[in-house]
Amino acid sequence: MLWKKRAFGEESPYIPAGPFKIRMPFIHYKFEWPDYVQGLLMCAVDLSAIPLMTEVLGMPFEVALAIVMANGVFYLLHHLLGDPVVPGWITPAIPLLVLYVQEFAEGPDRIHALIAFQMTLGILSLLLGATGLATKVVRLIPPAMKSGIILGAGFAAIISVFQVGGKFDTFPWTITIAVGIGFYLLFSKQFAKLQNKNGILRIIGKLGVLPVILLAVIVAPIFGEAHWPAIEWGFSKPDFITLWNEYTVFGIGLPPLKTFLMAIPTVIAAYIVLFGEILQAKALIDEAQVARPDEKIDYNANRAHWIFGIRNTAMSILGPDVSMCGPMWAAMQVVTVERFKKGRKAMDSFFGGIGSFRWGTNTGLLLLPIVSLVQPILGVALALTMLIQGFVSVKVGVLEARSQRDLGVAGVIGAVLCIKGATWGFAVGILLCLLIYGKDFFKGEVDNTFVKDSEENKEIA
Repeated sequence: MLWKKRAFGEESPYIPAGPFKIRMPFIHYKFEWPDYVQGLLMCAVDLSAIPLMTEVLGMPFEVALAIVMANGVFYLLHHLLGDPVVPGWITPAIPLLVLYVQEFAEGPDRIHALIAFQMTLGILSLLLGATGLATKVVRLIPPAMKSGIILGAGFAAIISVFQVGGKFDTFPWTITIAVGIGFYLLFSKQFAKLQNKNGILRIIGKLGVLPVILLAVIVAPIFGEAHWPAIEWGFSKPDFITLWNEYTVFGIGLPPLKTFLMAIPTVIAAYIVLFGEILQAKALIDEAQVARPDEKIDYNANRAHWIFGIRNTAMSILGPDVSMCGPMWAAMQVVTVERFKKGRKAMDSFFGGIGSFRWGTNTGLLLLPIVSLVQPILGVALALTMLIQGFVSVKVGVLEARSQRDLGVAGVIGAVLCIKGATWGFAVGILLCLLIYGKDFFKGEVDNTFVKDSEENKEIA
């Protein structure tokens, strides 16, 4: 139990392995049972990817479950190899990818489009991680275009819920109640003040979206929008054989070169969204580090690129995934950071918290009682995830702009992207930035509309 020997200000013990720092449970970090138990139930959010895959790719529930479980195993790579995050999807980019793959006929063509996209994204991430060029590449994108792409991702997430035939049409009352309470718990200043005064509300606030998902299990049947859960006992039964035979390169072969080339604009758009999550992960780690100087937490963006690059490349071969493999699950990262900040007695090591949580979600996916409990309301869980992500993406997208002209360009890009896809969105963005900014294409302008830009100018002065 090497974790017991960690001195004040040191990193948790690890085995060096090139860019990675290998840590094993019980040996290099203390296993945190509270986080593990929370993970058992929060696997419901992982399972909410299943409706996406059954609808977009036309695959059976058991096949989609196999993809979710394979993805769950790869989630473990982050903390095992030294990346201090709770990994998740590239949630803001999901609507962009759905729009893209739906341009292809359902069946092998659509699966090939998804494989080509995810494999290209994985290889790009690996290259940028190996060379350290990630930051430089993103800096080449004009602020107005970055703003527009992230705004478009937010718009598309919201549209996917409320469009005709979307999840809102199926669960109008449940989504209204669940999303209302979810937004109140996550974003309300009033609730933030209340939970500081009440222990029960404080516990509820730290559980992220879990209380809302459990509430949906009850509310949906009451309003006749879903059946009551039929709890089954035993272990879940993913269908890996059908997955590999009908939905992977082993069964349908590699996509043609043309499909890889067509995926590039959507890959770039997804990567811009992904890089925003990298910055957010770094900010949350820095916040945790200030509160807990007893443990040094090493966050390395290049190492993160290596790991989610490996995940996306591997999943493109073993089980292509519409939700993709992202650098961080923001909601659970925040929840874990908050518990970590309470001191070493609450959570000995940050790696113990994030690792135990992800071991918990993997266990939950195996347990049929948990899977059967949340199965009727997976559509609600997905809608809740998309609307929360839409809220955050719109906020972040607006703040990427540096001027009022940027906002105008971004609005047009976002709208075109939602309707016509990433290729058209990029084309319109490039044209507008050239026409409006000319030789200042890459840097745009700063008109001090935003407080952040005024503060930057003061620092420079």
